[in-house]
Parts: sequence; structure tokens; C-alpha cells
Amino acid sequence: MASLTSISLHSSSLLGFASKHDHTSCWFTVRSVRSSRQGLSSQTVPRGLKIRSAATKQAKTPAEEDWKIKRELLLQKKVRSVDAKEALRLQKENNFVILDVRPVAEFKEAHPPNAVNVQIYRLIKEWTAWDIARRAAFAFFGIFAGTEENPEFIQTVESKIDKKAKIIVACASGGTMRPTQNLPEDH
Repeated sequence: MASLTSISLHSSSLLGFASKHDHTSCWFTVRSVRSSRQGLSSQTVPRGLKIRSAATKQAKTPAEEDWKIKRELLLQKKVRSVDAKEALRLQKENNFVILDVRPVAEFKEAHPPNAVNVQIYRLIKEWTAWDIARRAAFAFFGIFAGTEENPEFIQTVESKIDKKAKIIVACASGGTMRPTQNLPEDH
């Protein structure tokens, strides 16, 4: 005796008139076909599943959660965002140091005058099984120069910049101290 089973998923969204909530219904059709000496037999069995609620907000990535924590600490320390023009003015008039945290290659292409470069992320250096897996994961998404946090970042900054210096941190993209839709000031 041979058999074949197929499962089909069907869904529909129904707005409940007497209810405050949308209801989404899903059902499965399980169809079995059996072959025996007496011929073919077919059976269709509907199976129901009702979904009463579903997540509507996308979960935050670990990087977003990490930035949220860092941003809150910076806000407590009264750190603020400045645009490029303001940063150059502060550097010139108030002796602020511009700390450029981009990768070395990007820094070499172009950077503010007298900026100090200490990359906050660096290319993955080691070749352990874990690091090879990380490189493969980056490559899967088309990123062939995978990075990791620079574990020597703080020590390198301390060796290059006076501890009492006023610092402006610059990067190509990333977090802002200004309120955004995802991180309003009063959250």
C-alpha cells in the first residue's frame, strides 16, 4: 500500500463586527490518497486554527537595544549631538578634539582636519571556528569585510587623547542624541 499526504494552508482576515479585535483564521486541509489492491481512496480533513492576536511591532535588533542603553547613559552625562559645521567651530574656537571612530580605510579617504582616528569596530582578526562562522554569516549578506567591536578602543583613545580633553565623536552613520521616532526624549 502506498500513500501520499498533502497539507495546504489557507488563511483569511475577518473583521468581527461585534468585537473590538480583528480575527485572522487559518485552516489546514490535510488530504490523504491511499493506493491499495481495491483502488484509490481519498480523504480530506479540515483542521482549524484561529489566531486571536499577533505581534504588530517588529522586535528591536541587538544593535538597536545596545544603542538604546548607550544613548541613555550619554543623555545622563548631558552629551548632545552637533552637526559637522558646529563640530568644526567647536574644534577651532574651543579646542575640542574630533575623534573619528570609522574604520582606518574610510578615515584615510577623508576626515576632518586634525581628527584623531580610533576605530570602534575593526575587521575580524582571529581565525577560530567561531570567527570563521561569523565571517561566513557576514558573507551570506554580501558583507565580505565583517567587523567586530574593537576590544582595545578605550585603551587606544586614552593613549592618543588627553584625559581632560573635550571630545567630539564622529562616525559615518549610527546613533544620534536627538530624539527620534523610535527613541523619543520622554521614553
